[in-house]
Amino acid sequence: MSAGTESRTGTDTGTDAGTDAGAGSGSGSGGGPRTGAARTVPSGLRLWARDLAMGARFALSGGRQGWTRTVLTGFGVALGVAVLLLAASIPGVIEQREARQHDRGYGWVMPSEVKRGDNTVLVVDASTEYHGERLYGRALQPEGEHPAKPAGVERLPAPGEMLVSPELRELLDSPEGKGLRDRLDDRIVGTIGDDGLSGPKELAFYVGGEGLTLDGGAERFDTFQVKGQSEPLGPILMLLIVVACAVLIMPVAVFIATATRFGGEQRDRRLAALRLVGADGAMARRMAAGESLVAAVLGLVVGTGLFVLGRESAGGISAFGLSIFPEDIAPSPLIGALIALGVPAAGVAVSLLAMRNLVIEPLGVMRQTQPRKRRLWWRVAPPALGLLLLLPMGGSLTGAGSTLNEVQVISGVVLLLSGVVLLLPWVVERIVGRLKGGPLAWQFAVRRLQLTSGTATRAVNGITIAVAGAIALQMLFSSVESGETKATGEDPDKAQVLVMGQSMKSVPEGEAFAKRLKQTPGVRSSSGYVESYESVKGGDKDDSTTVVVGTCPTLREVAHIRDCREGDTFLVPSEADDEYDVTPKRGGSLLLGDERAHHKAKEWKVPADAGKATPRKLADGNTVSGVLATPSSIPLSQLNARNFTAWMDLDAKDPEALENVRTTAFHQNPGYGVIEMDEERTSGVFDGIRRGILAAAAAVLVLIGASMILAILEQLRERKRQLAVLVAFGTPRSLLAVSVLWQTAIPVVLGLGLAVITGGGLGWALLRMTGEKVTDLTALLPIAGTGLAVIAVVTLASLPALYRMMRPDGLRSE
Repeated sequence: MSAGTESRTGTDTGTDAGTDAGAGSGSGSGGGPRTGAARTVPSGLRLWARDLAMGARFALSGGRQGWTRTVLTGFGVALGVAVLLLAASIPGVIEQREARQHDRGYGWVMPSEVKRGDNTVLVVDASTEYHGERLYGRALQPEGEHPAKPAGVERLPAPGEMLVSPELRELLDSPEGKGLRDRLDDRIVGTIGDDGLSGPKELAFYVGGEGLTLDGGAERFDTFQVKGQSEPLGPILMLLIVVACAVLIMPVAVFIATATRFGGEQRDRRLAALRLVGADGAMARRMAAGESLVAAVLGLVVGTGLFVLGRESAGGISAFGLSIFPEDIAPSPLIGALIALGVPAAGVAVSLLAMRNLVIEPLGVMRQTQPRKRRLWWRVAPPALGLLLLLPMGGSLTGAGSTLNEVQVISGVVLLLSGVVLLLPWVVERIVGRLKGGPLAWQFAVRRLQLTSGTATRAVNGITIAVAGAIALQMLFSSVESGETKATGEDPDKAQVLVMGQSMKSVPEGEAFAKRLKQTPGVRSSSGYVESYESVKGGDKDDSTTVVVGTCPTLREVAHIRDCREGDTFLVPSEADDEYDVTPKRGGSLLLGDERAHHKAKEWKVPADAGKATPRKLADGNTVSGVLATPSSIPLSQLNARNFTAWMDLDAKDPEALENVRTTAFHQNPGYGVIEMDEERTSGVFDGIRRGILAAAAAVLVLIGASMILAILEQLRERKRQLAVLVAFGTPRSLLAVSVLWQTAIPVVLGLGLAVITGGGLGWALLRMTGEKVTDLTALLPIAGTGLAVIAVVTLASLPALYRMMRPDGLRSE
């Protein structure tokens, strides 16, 4: 046979094989069809489309192993897509929640003073708590025949009637709601509709009001659909939200990138086979990208399905005091389109990037030999750039009127955290390369990591970057919490509960209420008083003084008084520097009533023999100054709107003591506030942000655990035949199991150490922006411990699968 004939035969063989395999005659075939006719070689987009389609065909028709690889990769991508769609829905959820709250008059931001009319309603905040659960409540009293109604309400409840949310009705009907039934004992006449609730699990109620007045703390509404302008968040709270979003989304993106690289070793052998039948290197890479594209599209479809299923079940979930209506969970069309296009594109890009240094030959690939050492310089560049972006912002959020550059912060955080993913393979490679000796299981693990450490590090990338971000977030949390937490001056050792309210009709009524509080089960002691604010005659029009009326024992609770009898009056000088809060002199006059009571003021003279007293610091940290009077020494009917204050010392052994106090106060007046004493108190806005971040962090933690299980199962599946061979030759299964644990433990320990360093550096850079310093490094240990616990649980959960893969049937090969 001539040389020309040999060349043509080789070409025909390559062409036939390429045709059978779908590879065609790419740039490396060099031949034409059997008929000898000229054949057009695809180029550009047509070439990419042909090879991607052929790769997709391999993914869908590669037998059991091919399907397993595709499904495993697709499910891994699906988990990430579901979380991304959920994260993209958060802005819409917040918007819908605020809209629902505004539609029921939440916040009471009125455009102007409302005059009484046929459609006006008097409203009192009747919100309460029950065993740590917040109940939204309002007392409603119509002033006309056609009163305005909050969203979700068909008619206003009459006195003695109540409307409740479905969740509250369920709680009241359950044994756990017995104490709450004693408090909300009005007759239930209806249910609040979904449009009147912030979430399906919200505990809410409306009760019929009676005797409500503007002077008693009520607000007048002529419409509940008031769009109040929310106060913008401060730059430090915005920094917390921005950093949290970046920290929570990055592990998801990392896992999607990791999932698209599942099945790397089997893919390498398949690519070598493609080269053997005539495909060139570029064609093989495009086919591999086509396989990743199929898995990414499958993951996108399944992830969307998981998102829809999760959305439908979201109405039955309540976490950290938050619940969401399923219809509110919807990503914006733009973000949804970006996810739909970005995930498949990322799958192709990651696949091509993973093979950039891969040399595919007909008889094997370079990855199956000793890999080239990883370079450090380009792995350090992104985190260094991120640090350079954050360092110039030091102190930028400390001054008044400071603003936050969200783009610069997000870029810096993402680049800095990416250092964990980029540096971990280099660190693992360098350290395991120097490990020698040790037990046999240790040697097995070390040798495996020395050969292919990349697969092991990819499995823990998600948890390490999550730990690094959590450390930085915790450091920032501590800083923001210290700024959002204020000292109250309260003394919980003296009293644990403070009851405050308006519209006490008379001093005797206040004394009777204080007595009921003292007799409430679980209350060891109680003190309280009634006060009003009266104008001082002869001073400026804004000068006023506090008048406290009570029996001698009550007055002794608020001031240091030696001798006291019925009919006595005392003057207590103010310790505060308030130019409007003045203490009258003996013989001076007060104008009782004044304009606020809407009747003619009556002059009352301070007795010339009024005693002197010094204020006593109360349990709530305040002091009372002004005029202290016994009931018979002052005309009670002429006083202004009366305020009631009481504090109680509870029995720590009675778990229902606090709830009993709330019930007693609610029956006196639904608008009375019951406040737990605390030396410090954190702002409600910060608490809301913290609850939201914790809920999102819990979802990401579940994703990370699931992703690690998939990654470990993928590694074990690729090594199934090797494990079965070792067991067949007598290697103990326990030895292999321990070696697998070591293979996970080594990258984990190194990754967590790198995460602590990176997270601490990021936290330090963020604290420089707020002007705070790192004070407590021990807070980093629980976070690292949590990450280690997740990894331990996931690794132990993979042991049953490991033992199944050691069976003799693992010797079979397709």
